[in-house]
Amino acid sequence: MCQTCGCALPDHLQHASNEHDVHTVEVLEGLRAQNDEVAHHNREHFDRNGLLVINLMSSPGAGKTSLLEATIEALGTRYRLAVIEGDLETENDARRIRAKGVPAVQITTGSACHLDAAMVHRAAHALPLEALDLLFIENVGNLVCPASFDLGQHANVTLLSTPEGDDKPLKYPVMFRASDLVLITKTDLLPVLDDFDVDAVAEHMHRLASAAPVMALSSRSGPLDAWLEWLEAGLAERRRPAFRPAPHAEGARLLSPPRGLA
Repeated sequence: MCQTCGCALPDHLQHASNEHDVHTVEVLEGLRAQNDEVAHHNREHFDRNGLLVINLMSSPGAGKTSLLEATIEALGTRYRLAVIEGDLETENDARRIRAKGVPAVQITTGSACHLDAAMVHRAAHALPLEALDLLFIENVGNLVCPASFDLGQHANVTLLSTPEGDDKPLKYPVMFRASDLVLITKTDLLPVLDDFDVDAVAEHMHRLASAAPVMALSSRSGPLDAWLEWLEAGLAERRRPAFRPAPHAEGARLLSPPRGLA
């Protein structure tokens, strides 16, 4: 599906069996290194503005946008929020966020199955970072590729909706190992989904040697308290003096855009 991260390449290319294959892998590694450079640049910007930046990942339909709408309703009067939306096509999710009175920048990736740091860099320049507290990046719906690309975020939050089944951490270990928090969503459906075990998700995360907490909620009926407290604790941590470097010559150099970015 995606021509930029290597997931569309045949397996033999990813294991580099000849000179052409080695060149292909070298190109992909170069793209990853360039992405990491831009992600570092993004994080420098976010840190200097005291932002907490959350990368939301999940399969399509797990409830990322609904969670953002509920979060805006709960925190919108106390904090300044913005959203970067990622989808292959349409501005549907960005419109939903803007309807809540929050700025949203839509990224349409075309055929790319994930966001990358350069996309986020361009979108961030369309937002008043200095006037924000929380920035959410809603990644493209996909339980594979988004986990491999640093965007400059401070934390990865992966949503797992109850209709998907509780075994997804074992089926998609790369995604769930990259998670700083796992949110089980659509818990209002549990009464009719007797095969979903909330405790099993935590057990699977333990099997993956992940210390990420697991929280269960419904964007429709709640409770959202644990999620909101996690966000506020993260924001308070980002705003400690140790996380707010004073401007200096080296910092000014680091904030210069990487080559090829405006």
